[in-house]
Amino acid sequence: GSVFTSLSWDLQVTWPRAEECKDYSLPNSSWSQNMMDLYNKYMELSRHGTWIRLPSYRARVDHLIEQCPGSVKHQVTTRLFSRNLDVEGLGFEYAMFYNQAEQRTVCIFQAGPYLEGPPGLTHGGAVATIIDFTAGTCAICAAGMARTANLNINYRNPITLGSTVVVKSRVDKIEGRKIFLSAEIQNVDGQVLHTEATALFIQVK
Repeated sequence: GSVFTSLSWDLQVTWPRAEECKDYSLPNSSWSQNMMDLYNKYMELSRHGTWIRLPSYRARVDHLIEQCPGSVKHQVTTRLFSRNLDVEGLGFEYAMFYNQAEQRTVCIFQAGPYLEGPPGLTHGGAVATIIDFTAGTCAICAAGMARTANLNINYRNPITLGSTVVVKSRVDKIEGRKIFLSAEIQNVDGQVLHTEATALFIQVK
């Protein structure tokens, strides 16, 4: 069966059986040593209960709560934009962790060669995508299903293809259905600020 972890608003994070869905956030051979080191760091913190590792599947429907156990799962032909490649290491390689007490999400991200913009550097649209996914995940974990209403990004320093960076997002405040968040991308030792962003998500009724 599935394993469930309850979050603050009664969201449940689901790990289906391995034969049902591939979890793309698990380590693979394309991950750099920096990526592995950070993943292991947050896995250790998750064992202490501070952080929760969030699974990542290729289709949105695979993330949803199973409202009717035992029901037939419909065939899905769509793919999440960030999980649209089956060959490991070519596109978005990332793993996310959520801190419930602090309403923060951390995403360990490695950009593959298919995300190139300027020669040798990650495309700005790919950077925006990983920020949107990280902030959106933070909003959903904190307040329930939500959609992007506004995303404001300041690009400070480019991200080299193949490098590992840390995307961080936190909830700043919630007003009614509005969820205000901030985000940033830093290099692995926190010495280089690549990107800063603010976001507004709206809860979906």
